[in-house]
Amino acid sequence: MPQKESKPVLGIALMVLAATLNAIASVLQRQAARAEPERKAFSLAMFSDLLRRRVWLLGISAMLAGFITHAVSISVSEIALVQPLLVTELPLTLMLASRVFGLRMRVSDWVAIGLASVGLAVFLACLSPRGGSPSLVSTSSWLFGAGGCAAGIGLLVLIGYRGRREHRAALLGVATGAAFGLNSSLIAGVGAAVAEGTNLFATGQAYGVIVLGPVSFFLLQNALQAGNLVASQPGFTLTNPAVSVAFGLAVFGEQGRTGWWLLGSVGGAVMIGAATVLLSRSPLLDPDGRHHVGQDSGHIASSRTCP
Repeated sequence: MPQKESKPVLGIALMVLAATLNAIASVLQRQAARAEPERKAFSLAMFSDLLRRRVWLLGISAMLAGFITHAVSISVSEIALVQPLLVTELPLTLMLASRVFGLRMRVSDWVAIGLASVGLAVFLACLSPRGGSPSLVSTSSWLFGAGGCAAGIGLLVLIGYRGRREHRAALLGVATGAAFGLNSSLIAGVGAAVAEGTNLFATGQAYGVIVLGPVSFFLLQNALQAGNLVASQPGFTLTNPAVSVAFGLAVFGEQGRTGWWLLGSVGGAVMIGAATVLLSRSPLLDPDGRHHVGQDSGHIASSRTCP
């Protein structure tokens, strides 16, 4: 069975565009969802309110455009190569938030963005995934990988639903990232099958996307409603590509470099994680909070809120 022809440059460009659109969507949707009371969490009433907010509809449009761009990206290149580029969504979210919320980025924000950029470059250069194909994966492997991921998502949602507000946002953020990561893997499977001439609706993965897509969207809105982006955005940023890369290597049969190159990949991943933690503490992700300079906690922000 022929494998798809990889187009890494096109895939990388499209994934960066998808990350940009996702950042726009996150800020706009959070701006709308923050006005919803906690009692409406996990309810259709929350969506009824959001449908009447223009900023939320703009955010949804950006998210849909990002979804399509993302799907094309992983269809033309190895998922373990392009999916890590989604971590650029967090620094892009900060830069956009600085404009929307009228706040200034700190020196530490720029340092963290630089660290994330270097870490991402090192990770991709050292891992350099190649080969493998979703079309060569057996049905049992698909079921095992997707089932294990779905079980983890369900556990995170259960614990998050019972947790406090910010803990709920953090756990739902991780669950949402995992759901989007699994969805990306399913889309890669659909794309590979269609490229080989298989009817779209003859693939089991297509039905998985139909089910998981709305579930991911539902989890995203509840994560955004549950707390500020400080709590939820790191989960979106790291879990999504982590799940997809794991799928690419463990299920699709993509192969990364080993030996000393593996140490470089781990080092790059550590830099990305450290940068994400630093960026997640930026006051730009907490425009609703009232923080002050010079207090004992060292928490710096502005008392201005978004319009």
